[in-house]
Amino acid sequence: MSAGRPFPIGATFDGEGVNFAVFSEHAEQVELCLFDRDGWIEIARIPLMERDGDVWHIYIAGLTPGASYGYRVHGPYDPENGHRFNPNKLLLDPYAKRINGEVAWNDAVMGYTIGAKTGDLSFDRRDSAAYVPRSVVVDPSFEWGKDAPPEISASDTLIYEAHIKGMTAEFPGLRHTQRGHFLGMSSEPVLEHLNKLGVTTVQLLPVQAFIDDKFLVDANLRNYWGYQSIGFFAPEPRYMDQAGIWEFQTMVRRFHAAGIEVILDVVYNHSGEGNHMGPTLSFRGLDNKSYYRLTDDQRYYINDTGTGNTLNVRHPMVLRMIMDSLRYWVEVMHVDGFRFDLATVLGREIDGFNRNGGFLDALGQDPVLSRVKLIAEPWDLGPGGYQLGNWPHPFMEYNDKFRDGVRKFWRGDDGYIGRLGGCLTGAADTFDHSGRAATSSINFITCHDGMTLRDLVSYEKKNNHANGEDNRDGKDDNYSDNMGVDGPTDDGAVNAARAQRQRNMLATGFLSQGTPMLLAGDEIGNTQNGNNNTFGQDNPLGWVNWGSADQDLLAFVERLSALRRNNKVLRQTRFLHSRPRSADGKPDMFWRLPSGVAPTRKDWEDPKTKAMGVELRTSSTTPHYSASDDVIFLMFNNGDDIEIALPPCAPDTSWERILNTADPDEDDNCVVGDMVPVAAASVCVFTLIDNT
Repeated sequence: MSAGRPFPIGATFDGEGVNFAVFSEHAEQVELCLFDRDGWIEIARIPLMERDGDVWHIYIAGLTPGASYGYRVHGPYDPENGHRFNPNKLLLDPYAKRINGEVAWNDAVMGYTIGAKTGDLSFDRRDSAAYVPRSVVVDPSFEWGKDAPPEISASDTLIYEAHIKGMTAEFPGLRHTQRGHFLGMSSEPVLEHLNKLGVTTVQLLPVQAFIDDKFLVDANLRNYWGYQSIGFFAPEPRYMDQAGIWEFQTMVRRFHAAGIEVILDVVYNHSGEGNHMGPTLSFRGLDNKSYYRLTDDQRYYINDTGTGNTLNVRHPMVLRMIMDSLRYWVEVMHVDGFRFDLATVLGREIDGFNRNGGFLDALGQDPVLSRVKLIAEPWDLGPGGYQLGNWPHPFMEYNDKFRDGVRKFWRGDDGYIGRLGGCLTGAADTFDHSGRAATSSINFITCHDGMTLRDLVSYEKKNNHANGEDNRDGKDDNYSDNMGVDGPTDDGAVNAARAQRQRNMLATGFLSQGTPMLLAGDEIGNTQNGNNNTFGQDNPLGWVNWGSADQDLLAFVERLSALRRNNKVLRQTRFLHSRPRSADGKPDMFWRLPSGVAPTRKDWEDPKTKAMGVELRTSSTTPHYSASDDVIFLMFNNGDDIEIALPPCAPDTSWERILNTADPDEDDNCVVGDMVPVAAASVCVFTLIDNT
């Protein structure tokens, strides 16, 4: 043994031994615990005698990858002053690159004594080692070959949100060992499916190591979604068949070879340790006062996340951990970007959310992270938590106003034609500032959190009884509609209406300016039986049911994706504002009523206005070298059957209809006249053809 170095933090193998470094500002002593080959018998407990600032470190020669370890940390157990040190609790290394095992919910994992009159102020002396996971030393080197990031431009991006197990548990053609694992997610059958859909970017629900909440385990459920992180560097063990991080790296390499980016949904706003009555697994025992935001009396946790705790991103070492984690996933694991869960937490400073705050500034200047895709879920439960549109370049943002506006319009709510107009233009009123791109809005109609697309047209209200919370959990306002019958039905007319509304909503998502996102399974009509909160349903209810795939809907989504790829006016990075273009004086966007005339303000505000068309060209601010003569006309009708007047066109040209959601089997090139019938509750797309 020797002193080692305070950097890099974590357990670092150098070919001859391992350097251990761990942060704790308020600890009095830190002990490194080493375990036998199987990882369960403690064979050494070594005090870390070296401390540089607040980083404790040691070097052990001869130690190799595969070695299991943990920490025990001594210090005051004084919850009322923010300290919860308890050396009887074995702790995970926050920088562990691999984690082995899972939490067994025994009273010994608590730093306090369950049942004591003083609650969490009591002190528990039982050893937790038999009930908690181990940190594992790894050698992260990997043969990447010619792997390179696809670097999909924002304008070409189609995001596909998927869950590793949900996607692969029942996917046809996979081996048993592939199901539920990284290697199954990147298998040939899955890649072929994604390529047919035109997916450019897979966004994976959390794959950083997480725990199963005790209340879920007690209810015979599991933390399916994974939003209870306990290790920000380690891939979740349940997704690895052979317990090697190379499995994740192989998945990424395969995705890249197929031309698909990988984005991770990351949870840096809280940890799985919960509130003051939660377990002591890592951060709490290492330095509770540094890692977490505490209330004024310091016994309790600020809960801006709804999970019991909030990470203290304002602390420089916590910020460093997050930045180190992000860089690790880009540089070592080769991912292409991140979707930040409850991201407002990360931008909240002492005086509230600050788009120029420490974390966001650190990201913006970082030479590694500033070049990958960054997506914010722009809200949390804290004060001033809703920050849609307020994120700095180059962030994209989940646009819940798009989601709700599209749902309400197609449900038939009065007065939503104006909201639809905002959706179609990429919410320029929200995002067009500070040099932001028209792709800033993530246009989603569904995501993992809520009803699936099919359930939106099949259920009037949520049906979360399977969660065991008397249907109290989950969002109440889904803006869904059962089309006359709740749940599955044999009524042909109802099923036809449901299918058409699904096509309408999908078409709206793909035809709008911004960045479209598709929830895995929506392309085949997947249902969760009306459950809009399957966070604990690691079973067929939460998985995508590929066995009953709607092949007609799948073909329609493939067609929509191709239509978007082939028409660049739908994929612009500059906003449209109905201003004349310098090249020809034509407005980049022109709204039209079915009669062909421009709508007035009164028309936009009239609840009886149910149909609107829009003529799109390249933006008036597009430079000459990238401008084009392309034009496309979209008609959205949620009223009765109508006849519309198509926009005037030049001699020797005519309009052809290339999409009709009321007749998805209609020929791709349906030439039409000046006046065209448009079916009730449908979307039509027209392009110009040259007749010379």
